[in-house]
Amino acid sequence: MSFLSNALARVKPSPTLAVTQKARELAAQGRDVIGLGAGEPDFDTPQNIKDAAKAAIDAGKTKYTAPDGIPELKQAICAKFARDNNLGYTPAQVIVGTGGKQVLYNALMATLNPGDEVVIPAPYWVSYPDMVRLAGGTPVTIECGIENGFKLTPAQLDAAITPNTKWFIFNSPSNPTGAGYTHDELKALTDVLLRHPHVWVMSDDMYEHLVFDDYTFCTPAQVEPQLYDRTLTVNGVSKAYAMTGWRIGYAAGPEIVINAMRKIQGQSTTNPCSISQYAALEALNGPQDFIAPNNEMFKRRRDLVVAGLNAAQGITCPVPDGAFYVYPNIAGCIGKTTAAGTKIENDEDFATALLEEENVAVVFGAAFGLSPNFRISYATSDEALAEACTRIQRFCATLK
Repeated sequence: MSFLSNALARVKPSPTLAVTQKARELAAQGRDVIGLGAGEPDFDTPQNIKDAAKAAIDAGKTKYTAPDGIPELKQAICAKFARDNNLGYTPAQVIVGTGGKQVLYNALMATLNPGDEVVIPAPYWVSYPDMVRLAGGTPVTIECGIENGFKLTPAQLDAAITPNTKWFIFNSPSNPTGAGYTHDELKALTDVLLRHPHVWVMSDDMYEHLVFDDYTFCTPAQVEPQLYDRTLTVNGVSKAYAMTGWRIGYAAGPEIVINAMRKIQGQSTTNPCSISQYAALEALNGPQDFIAPNNEMFKRRRDLVVAGLNAAQGITCPVPDGAFYVYPNIAGCIGKTTAAGTKIENDEDFATALLEEENVAVVFGAAFGLSPNFRISYATSDEALAEACTRIQRFCATLK
């Protein structure tokens, strides 16, 4: 009998974290590695947010809080949903967790039973299927190819729903593709969900404020108010506010689910860091004027990377609507051999050889459920991105 839990066998380590760690190890060995795996902004948390955290420490706000968050932050979250999404929630409908990942995980743990299915469009954030499996459910993934802009069609969603479907996980703008659903595209999906009243919606809105050009963000319960009573809307401060390490995520939804999530959190981590909560309070209530200039920076980087990748032989890279990722297709590279003699059979081979031969770390597409692709996070300097694109172009040019 194994000492380890059977549940552990259902999940695998995060590929994005593995790539980031590998890049760090090679850099520590003296290699000139450009790491493009981590999904976090490269600029610092705004000063007013850091000052709020320092003030909280000085004021002695270093004790346990309510397990699901301080009242002031929950009220600020309600105000944010009203202001940005035209969604009305009370503090009783809100939970604050240690990052968006914990919030998602707690929701799945609180609701899934063996045999329950969760519909997940692919490419997906790497953690969705494994969190479903760890919670005892069954992920049902739907491939959404480049021909449809990496977006789910209503017909695909309708075909994937069965009597066992409990959740539909929705993420826009997407990690890993940056694809964003328009209001009409999302309305077509919510129309399908209205026909299946047993299916709940888990909307991961983490990249809400990171959008470009004329794209306008919208979220399911906002687009279709009839879904309000079976939608959990998840967000956080990690991306738009450059607060990845502060670990604050939150969600709003029906009290029956929020109460169940609170019970799990109370018996696991209890409250998120008290200091981080006061920093998040300032993030949501304080000035928002830095978001637009940051987005302009990301847009410039996006355009640099898209142009650089499309100049590489065998690569096609669509232009994303938001987030800070691109998800290029490498069908033209599969089956070829690198200058070092490595045969590229799949996108994992491509990513491995690119790291070994050109010191560029990317995440292979199979980790996100759709191949042959890879993901680049362009949340780093223009100089690093330009050099990475040059190396990728050189790598592809040598493939035979």
